[in-house]
Amino acid sequence: MLTRKNLIFLGGPGAGKGTVSNRMIAKYGVAHISTGDILRAEVAKGSPAGREAGAIMKAGGLVPDALVCGMVGERLKQPDCEKGFILDGFPRTIAQADTLNSILAGMGKKIDAVIYLNVPDDEILKRLTSRMNCRGCDAIYNKIFMPPKVAGICDKCGSELYQRPDDSLETAKSRLAVFHKQTQPLIDYYDKLGLLHTCKSTELDGIVAELAAVLE
Repeated sequence: MLTRKNLIFLGGPGAGKGTVSNRMIAKYGVAHISTGDILRAEVAKGSPAGREAGAIMKAGGLVPDALVCGMVGERLKQPDCEKGFILDGFPRTIAQADTLNSILAGMGKKIDAVIYLNVPDDEILKRLTSRMNCRGCDAIYNKIFMPPKVAGICDKCGSELYQRPDDSLETAKSRLAVFHKQTQPLIDYYDKLGLLHTCKSTELDGIVAELAAVLE
């Protein structure tokens, strides 16, 4: 049983936040909250917030903090968050972190722990440039540590696997640089609050075992 159940996961692109989140969800039944998933769902529903966000993203702009925070706030009110939640990809800035604190305080909740998956840059670059996506169901594979059973073919639907342009080495390096610039202030912010736990493990089983020791 989790004693600290409301969590934020920080980590670079390819650090394994989604994979670790899925393992935690299966084990503890907490909700996984991804801002990307929320935005896509709102756009698909055609809600007022979704229409506004969709127009901004289509034009290549960044969705404003107020809009993102509002969507996250509504998501946190849903029943599946009562057992706890993992925030993945949010907050990204100190301003968003402050707003999140206010939202949770209004609900009588708080963040219990912030988990930083501190994977070395060279390992992240290796993972990102080895990643493949399915053209049919958008499942994600990795040539190194999660390859398909048949090279180039999706295990789930049999469609072709491909590498996205944003998984090139040049793009991966750029994404990593942006991550460090955005996230270091958050790491310092949550460290000062005494909420930060930096994972020493980089492999899935080691991370899950380490988290269980910290959170249970």
